[in-house]
Amino acid sequence: MNTLILTHRDCLGHDMGPGHPERPDRTRVIERILEHERFQPLLRDSAPLGSREQVLRVHPQDYWRQLEELSPHQGLAQIDGDTAMSPGTFEAALRSVGGACAAVDEVMTGKVDTAFVATRPPGHHAETTTAMGFCFFNNAAIAARQARAVHGAERIAIMDFDVHHGNGTQEIFWNDPSVLYASTHEMPLYPGTGALSETGAHDNIVNAPLRAGDDGVQFRQAMNTRVLPAIESFAPDLIIISAGFDAHARDPMANINLVENDFAWATGKLMDIAQKTSQGRVVSVLEGGYDLEALARSVAAHVMMLSGMAGR
Repeated sequence: MNTLILTHRDCLGHDMGPGHPERPDRTRVIERILEHERFQPLLRDSAPLGSREQVLRVHPQDYWRQLEELSPHQGLAQIDGDTAMSPGTFEAALRSVGGACAAVDEVMTGKVDTAFVATRPPGHHAETTTAMGFCFFNNAAIAARQARAVHGAERIAIMDFDVHHGNGTQEIFWNDPSVLYASTHEMPLYPGTGALSETGAHDNIVNAPLRAGDDGVQFRQAMNTRVLPAIESFAPDLIIISAGFDAHARDPMANINLVENDFAWATGKLMDIAQKTSQGRVVSVLEGGYDLEALARSVAAHVMMLSGMAGR
């Protein structure tokens, strides 16, 4: 199995200030863990800059212009209480967009089987016209639109196991029957969306909320009873994973007690569906994960499964 890793050093240039959990060290620990000799067979490339055309498939021109104008030459431009732009943010955000779209291109053309986009900032909280929750452009949503517009994918499934609900992805695809969005997440927790009753205009939203203190048992039950059957029934041409690792027991941002093996298990189950419906095509984009040790170990387990190095 050929697996592509996409990264870029520009992602280190996005820095929201001392003490912020979404920090450049997240990129550094992922780079270090993927330098281990067991990952040497993986294909690697630099994430290109995302284009205006790619972004505008999800976000309007005025929103692009607003972020461009907010981008500071020095210091920080505050967007909300926990989201800010530094001088390197806009370019880093475009690397995240470009990496996600390049991963789709490589997977959809059969050049690789799977891809992991190890860029930041994350994207799943970004709504059509709103940056929030550490997110600026919705990378997973833009990747889905790339698959449809450029490669003719008729059905795309996005599975989000970040501990925070991807309100942005849900909002973007609420009225779009070509995309199934499924999410496991802690409730109640930021951003407050993701109830069972939120099902989309075409029953294309599948939320499986977890409660504080839940662990791999409840997570796997939610996946097995709600998420995986919905995705398999949808029969997607491509599966995109919004790969947040902040549901790990060590993570300070929430209260779900997953371990690395839970993320690997979920990845393997999604790959099993992809083998049945989409010729094995899976693109994973990094979302959250704020304990550095847990993040590194979880990414390693996730990539081991994506690349076929770990058995299922």
